[in-house]
Amino acid sequence: MGKRTALYEAHKTAGARIVDFGGWDMPLHYGSQIEEHHSVRREAGVFDVSHMRVVDIDGTDAQAALRYILANDVAKLAQPGRALYSCMLRPDGGILDDLIVYFRAPDQYRLVVNAGTADKDVAWLEQQLAAAGLAVGLKPRVDLGMLAVQGPAARDRVADLLSDRSMVLALRPFSGCDVDDLFVARTGYTGEDGFEIVVSANGAVALWSRLLAAGVAPCGLGARDTLRLEAGMNLYGSDMDETVSPFECGLAWTVAFGERDFIGRDALLRQRERGPDRKQVGLILTGRGVLRGGQRLRTPAGDGVVTSGTFSPTMKRAIGLARVPVATGDACEVEIRDKVLDVRCVAPPFVRNGRILAALSGEPQGAQQ
Repeated sequence: MGKRTALYEAHKTAGARIVDFGGWDMPLHYGSQIEEHHSVRREAGVFDVSHMRVVDIDGTDAQAALRYILANDVAKLAQPGRALYSCMLRPDGGILDDLIVYFRAPDQYRLVVNAGTADKDVAWLEQQLAAAGLAVGLKPRVDLGMLAVQGPAARDRVADLLSDRSMVLALRPFSGCDVDDLFVARTGYTGEDGFEIVVSANGAVALWSRLLAAGVAPCGLGARDTLRLEAGMNLYGSDMDETVSPFECGLAWTVAFGERDFIGRDALLRQRERGPDRKQVGLILTGRGVLRGGQRLRTPAGDGVVTSGTFSPTMKRAIGLARVPVATGDACEVEIRDKVLDVRCVAPPFVRNGRILAALSGEPQGAQQ
């Protein structure tokens, strides 16, 4: 038996197929992964993401600590509730984890880290803070859960359930606020608008039930993966890990050098100066088949590898992310079950806000029907 969120019994009652995900018993789908995917693209769906870890950081040195530990710069966050996406790096530039950090107050920040790396992340943070001798408190919030409500109708559906509708709807992307004992943030992992809501573990079932009663569809990890891949969003452990730098997985934009020192800075400066050997590309399979992580890619510049792959319900063809030699052009080949098939290299994302952005030459691009 794996670890379980406060919503485990609610998932079973809703008919979820439960699978192991990084040691957690989580819903893969509630009957149809594809219908759940379309629910998010067309209206609204809710995901239990309580397996992710909320970590609160406070103290007079909180900002200084995060400026040293993260590759992006929290000094950019000037207003309470504002957030940014960042990688946490090893000294050699490899990615320990990717996360979102929220500015709560001048001496208070909130991190949301990945489930599979949570224990490692907390241990790393404790180690670095102790070594630096900074006045910082670190509190993993095992008492909290989190729901992600995503889709074109998601914000209205959530706002209708809260006491201050106008405040919630006024949130800018990558901003959050406290309302009705919840922390509501306009962030997500699907390529659609919506909220991620931090809720007490004791209140998670009630919030889940209210969302379902409001017509929000329950969605599992299967749809979450196809949605994030269509949106060109990396999955830690697949598209990046400790052997990969931000420059090699499409995340150079998350690195803020400035004048500060941060863990991994020197390694990234050296890599930037010489140029990385590898880069990330999006893939579209030109024929029939499905792209999967681990498949070998052949390019004129050398071999690459598919890091994530799936069949896109929106595009109705196989798509993926890959790491390839930096000189790779717009065409390559993939090995699938002893067959060699043509693949086009494109710039992700593939789909955002229900609109197809990447397609094969000559194919129409437009809103999903």
